[in-house]
Amino acid sequence: MTRPTRAVPPWLAHALRAQRGPVPWSAVTRGALGGGPLLLAAVLTGRPTLGVVAAIGAMFAGINDRPGSRRASVGRIGGPALAGAAGLVVGTYAGDHVSAVLLTLLLTGLGLVAGGVSALGPVGSSVGTQLLVGAAVGAGMPLPEPGWQRALAFLAGAGWLLLLRLALPTPGSLAGGFRFDGERNAVAGVYAAVADLLDATGTDTATARRAALTAALDHAQDALAGPRLRPYASSSAVERRLHAQYAAALPLAEAATALAWAGEPVPARASEGPRRLALAVRGSTPTGPLPAPSRTVPALRALDDALLRAAEAFDRGDGGGLHGRNRSRTAALRTVLGARGREYGLRVALCFGASAALAQALHHARWYGQHDHWYWLPATAVFLVKPDLGPLASRVLSRAAGTVLGAVLFAGFAAVLPRPEGLVALVAVSGALIPVAARHFAAQTAVVTVLVLALVMAGGEPQASVGRIGETLLACAVVLVAGHLPMPGQRGGAAIRARLTEAAGAAQAYLDHVLGESDDRAGRWALRREAYRTLAEARAAIALASAELPPLARHADGADETAATLELLVDTVTAGAVHLDDTGRLDPRHVRRLAELADRLGSRGDVEVRLTPDRDRVVR
Repeated sequence: MTRPTRAVPPWLAHALRAQRGPVPWSAVTRGALGGGPLLLAAVLTGRPTLGVVAAIGAMFAGINDRPGSRRASVGRIGGPALAGAAGLVVGTYAGDHVSAVLLTLLLTGLGLVAGGVSALGPVGSSVGTQLLVGAAVGAGMPLPEPGWQRALAFLAGAGWLLLLRLALPTPGSLAGGFRFDGERNAVAGVYAAVADLLDATGTDTATARRAALTAALDHAQDALAGPRLRPYASSSAVERRLHAQYAAALPLAEAATALAWAGEPVPARASEGPRRLALAVRGSTPTGPLPAPSRTVPALRALDDALLRAAEAFDRGDGGGLHGRNRSRTAALRTVLGARGREYGLRVALCFGASAALAQALHHARWYGQHDHWYWLPATAVFLVKPDLGPLASRVLSRAAGTVLGAVLFAGFAAVLPRPEGLVALVAVSGALIPVAARHFAAQTAVVTVLVLALVMAGGEPQASVGRIGETLLACAVVLVAGHLPMPGQRGGAAIRARLTEAAGAAQAYLDHVLGESDDRAGRWALRREAYRTLAEARAAIALASAELPPLARHADGADETAATLELLVDTVTAGAVHLDDTGRLDPRHVRRLAELADRLGSRGDVEVRLTPDRDRVVR
């Protein structure tokens, strides 16, 4: 008789899981050329403490140096760097001129603001993180420079790594011009994802492939929507071509989604055209002849027409827009002040404020020494309270394990390496390892711990591995307790409900547009993109919440079923739109399925989607 195996808890499974993929050698190179050379230059000029701050700026820039286009990296690295510099200035002057109580209150207020800003997305989250870490470091790190010099050094470090990101080519990018290699790879990924979805149509993997197509479209949209790197960039022929190629992929994605919704296998040659287009985008080469699929059903006819239009767009190299989200400042402010921003802001303020208060009490009581590094405790709490780094229990476990490993490794290095050249080399090696270690939070923590301890010693302080471990374990305890406390005025799972409400609103707008028989296809594609994108964001938030410990995970009960129903509804709207284009009316089965899914959502009570009163006229 075999004993039943017990499933691993989701939070532990997340802690044991690591991302896979090839080594990002270009990012590794930038990391090696980032903080290490800056620290060396500062040591040689007799200003090691400025080099420490510059290396910290380069370290954060390296953490934010993710795959994507060069233009997108400007905001992804530059925005958080500006916030970190501002935090350094505020923290430095507050730490020098206000009492411990007022300093704690100020840091708590900054936590509230930074938490709300973090609800805007990945870049907003990085902005909030660097603002708080900069404030804690500015208030607590004993440096001789005034706040404005620290801020300039921090910006110099981040700016140096950003310059490397913009100037150095990535492997294999020189053939088509490396300036737009990130955008080109992102657009090529969309065509490849369309081909994969067509291959998976009629199989059990179709749903996963459709989700992968959404992710590829989101990535390409972000890559192409980055800030201009020079005036009048719209006059660039390469950029116009990439925009046209992206726009040409949208009807292909729509037709492929409609075919996947029908669930019938398609001819094998249907995916050959998108795959050849992917190769043409990636290599900046002509498309060549494209195989035409059979035209037996509306979705296949739409696919054929989309291929023809794509071939024309590739030849012209002009036309087409991003059809993406254009969030206004009012919408951004609404997100910050809404349920997601309030819930996350209160949580960050509580954890950051409590850790700062505890650190100040230990610092002034001096019951286990001078405690010069009191800023480590609140700075560590910032990373631990970040939901985009995994479930809370998983983050705490990974942070503790990574810190212990990093501190032990550094203690060994410090005992044998010469100073300061050995510390400079250690900073350079750690910077190079950050892009690889980013695959797992514990590994990233270990590398960053080694780097930070090397910087502390390079700044003239003694070896501090034991103190780093103690501060981290204290921060883990604070965040683990505070992270599970109910927030005043907040119902559990408010952020998830806000995500679902946003996704339902986007689905409703898309549904109304299709049933309204509008001829604005560009508008339809923009609404479709927003519907799928908000659903993907909701799904990610639900999956993260479901992997928390039971007191938090219960707030996500049933949310995944609601999101799945919304996805089925958006898939059905897409299939109906393709059929409407071909025949001038909706198929009755589309309307029946829409009504069934709308009723299912209504019976759940989480969100509501209504069919327009004119749907019968559309069917006729």
